[in-house]
Amino acid sequence: MDVLYEDNHLIIVNKAPSEIVQGDKTGDKPLSELIKEYLKEKYHKPGNVFCGVTHRLDRPTSGVVVFAKTSKALSRLNEMFRNGEVDKTYWAIVKNRPPKDEDTLIHYLIKNEKTNKSTAYDSEKPNTKKAILHYKLIAASQKYFLLEVDLETGRHHQIRCQLAKIGCPIKGDLKYGAERSNPDGSISLHARTISFVHPVSKQQIHVVAPVPNDTLWKTLESSVETNVSSIRPEKAKG
Repeated sequence: MDVLYEDNHLIIVNKAPSEIVQGDKTGDKPLSELIKEYLKEKYHKPGNVFCGVTHRLDRPTSGVVVFAKTSKALSRLNEMFRNGEVDKTYWAIVKNRPPKDEDTLIHYLIKNEKTNKSTAYDSEKPNTKKAILHYKLIAASQKYFLLEVDLETGRHHQIRCQLAKIGCPIKGDLKYGAERSNPDGSISLHARTISFVHPVSKQQIHVVAPVPNDTLWKTLESSVETNVSSIRPEKAKG
């Protein structure tokens, strides 16, 4: 359990690519249950432990996930997510350099329930939902490019689908056009940061999730850190 932050109301963890946030048809034990076991053991709780799911990440995606330890925190966090009061930043490794080093992508997405896949269109179609994201190229290796992504909307597979639409499928993401899978079954999409006002204490919370323990991730992260003052000066202060 990679716990990044914990207090009486919240627990924030760094999800591994193989973990599921909430139970699904696979029957695998979800992260929410693992956290209950962790809390029960850590605090020697004899009865049931509360752990509320506030948002989700796709199974092959890694990174920061917030869980509520109290019903009060859960209801308030759910409302904050609905109202767009939680700021999340993602990192994505792609094989192809995007057309622009920085851009806003606007597409119209529709989800296919049978294939669990979304399709992006340039113009509105029946039953589509508008999807907006902002990306910026922040590092590169000889073969791969690291993008920082900020979501304005939260659609099904939005980052995966929109980046694929501009010819930049995420590394390892076979569903959206990657040439080959990653050895561990992950895709190279990582929920890097989350920022919000604490639902109870009203303190500002900002959590950064370490990237996966992988050579390419570490190489690109080092490149970002080396050039952080020139790439994102507004975030270099702290």
